[in-house]
Amino acid sequence: MIHDPAAFYDEATGNYYIYSTGAIGQVSKDLVHFTPLGQVVLYVPPEAKEWTKSDDIWAPDIVKVGDEYRLYCSNSSWGVQRSCIFLAVSHKAEGPFEPRGIVLKTDDCLPVNAIDANIITDVDTGEMYMLYGSFWGGAHVLPLDPKTGLAKSEAPANWTLDEKTNTLSHPVEDIIGTCVARRPSWMSGALEGPYMIYHPKYQYYYLFVSYGSLKSDYQIRVGRSKSITGPFVDWAGRGLTDLSDGRNQYGNLIMAGYQWNDGVPYMAPGHNSVLRDANGEYYVVAHIRKKDYSAEMMEPSQMQLRKLFFSEDGWPYTAPQPYRGELQTSISEEELIGFYERVDLVPTLPQGISTATPMRLGADGYYEHCSVQGSWNLLDKQRIAITYGPHREEVRFLRIYDTEREVETIGLCGISEDGICFWAKKVSK
Repeated sequence: MIHDPAAFYDEATGNYYIYSTGAIGQVSKDLVHFTPLGQVVLYVPPEAKEWTKSDDIWAPDIVKVGDEYRLYCSNSSWGVQRSCIFLAVSHKAEGPFEPRGIVLKTDDCLPVNAIDANIITDVDTGEMYMLYGSFWGGAHVLPLDPKTGLAKSEAPANWTLDEKTNTLSHPVEDIIGTCVARRPSWMSGALEGPYMIYHPKYQYYYLFVSYGSLKSDYQIRVGRSKSITGPFVDWAGRGLTDLSDGRNQYGNLIMAGYQWNDGVPYMAPGHNSVLRDANGEYYVVAHIRKKDYSAEMMEPSQMQLRKLFFSEDGWPYTAPQPYRGELQTSISEEELIGFYERVDLVPTLPQGISTATPMRLGADGYYEHCSVQGSWNLLDKQRIAITYGPHREEVRFLRIYDTEREVETIGLCGISEDGICFWAKKVSK
């Protein structure tokens, strides 16, 4: 079982690392075969445990500053706001990591929850921020001191509450930072696991967040901004802090529960990180579970690592199958012709399981998807365009391993002109 995976490439060793809940580490040379490292943070610091009364370590995230590896760890208990994020440091990516101090603490007198940290640096100013948050008040960003890795001001870690007057020692904004994503309270405020990257080609910061419940309709959405502090918007310009989302539409949906025609269905992908490998390729790493809504105990979560692509205008979408180290040899136009299964990632309320439907790329550019008819054509050596009626989809094709049918095949993934992502895999000629 693996939960809340944070991926990291270490240029010093040439290794890839995954850190997950429990402060459990893994190491890999190829992103396919992983070797366990065991628990890399050996204890919760006393000041954190005194605050939370918990020994649990959740959702660690790592950043390297100079020669120091900094692991940001959440310390909390299920379903409470009495939480904190502490920093642990090491001179090796393998650890062990030694706690340095609390970065942020929260309880129910604040509108946030101090878990799910992620570190991002402003490419123009060099200022460092911690992104965090879960349910309640959404995701926030908080300035850090790059020298220590702790909060830039004393407020986040050292605030107090006067219980007689019910007043805080510092302004709330100084404690919690800036909100960059949130959801309506009637949706349980259900937002977790924020993760941010900067893409140098498109010059945007991309904010990945998990909407929904870990137990049922977890899903991954994306918004983008020119600034770390937002505003983050989706393809239609809708803000990720806008509480008027009455149909679960805001934010580009890039992963959700799905079912192909063969194999077991999956549910609740979420709490992702994003990895840029040694060759500049991007991947989304998330946990996911086999579908079982009826079980008293949730199915154990497992990790999926999928390639991440960007459209011409800079919107992300993921590969149709988990990465298995496939060699990306050239694919001819003739090889693309055939019958496919297709999964459309359409937002629903609540987010359900997207099931596969039949699709065909025919000879002479003919396209068919159930009763929909259109055309397709090559754009370059890696992409095609699909058009039908008023619609156009930009599509990446690649070699994949079909994990359900246990064969190598051709996969398609793309995004439509209205921001809907899809996956497809070839099943016959």
